[in-house]
Amino acid sequence: MNRAYTGADADCELVCFPHAGGSAGYWRGLALDLAPDVDVLAVQYPGRLDRLNEAPVEDLHLLADLVAEVLGPPGNRPRALLGHSMGASLAYEVAVRLARLPGGEPQLLVLSGRRAPSAAHRRQRFRPRDDAELVDRMRGLGGTQAVLLDDPEMLELILPVLRGDYRALETYEDTAGRLLTCPVVALTGDRDPEAPVEDIQGWRDHTSGDFRTHVFGGGHFYLNDRAGEVTELVRGLLPTHAG
Repeated sequence: MNRAYTGADADCELVCFPHAGGSAGYWRGLALDLAPDVDVLAVQYPGRLDRLNEAPVEDLHLLADLVAEVLGPPGNRPRALLGHSMGASLAYEVAVRLARLPGGEPQLLVLSGRRAPSAAHRRQRFRPRDDAELVDRMRGLGGTQAVLLDDPEMLELILPVLRGDYRALETYEDTAGRLLTCPVVALTGDRDPEAPVEDIQGWRDHTSGDFRTHVFGGGHFYLNDRAGEVTELVRGLLPTHAG
């Protein structure tokens, strides 16, 4: 877990989960924009940057168990979870696990760029035949800088992480049911092939709390081009006091 901004006096805590192949640093811009009102924590998955010597976790349920154990129940301020793409699935699974603890359920769950589980049948799971196909997919989605994919040494470091993340996605089945009571907000881009607008609506079936969607202009990584808009939306959604 990386603390992107240390704010002992911040009104609330926001835990961010990056996409497949991503790292905690992806959320640095959001963290700086929300400072000093929000204490932003970004999850650093095994196998990248300061956790480079650890093997990637190829099971999203196991990874959710590990993250939930580290987080535990929140302290004396409210907590929200935000995840993009693979990170959205992981944020959901972590929220489910935290909800089993007394006082552990987050007060807000924001899911970005991810189909609801009920819509997953409308999409064939991506199973790359080889590394070249995996790299082509990353180029197409736009989440990894092309300069990194073009650098053989960097690619050698990135590929084990990508393989592990996509194996985790290939085998993932969601924890089914209306298991949350917190508000859930689903975000997507209006040209996102991974999370069409109609396919994010089903997230409403996973909470008895409020549900809403918000659509930005852009593709799967609309967050890169709409950073200011995303920041202001998230700021307006976040709980600012406990209770």
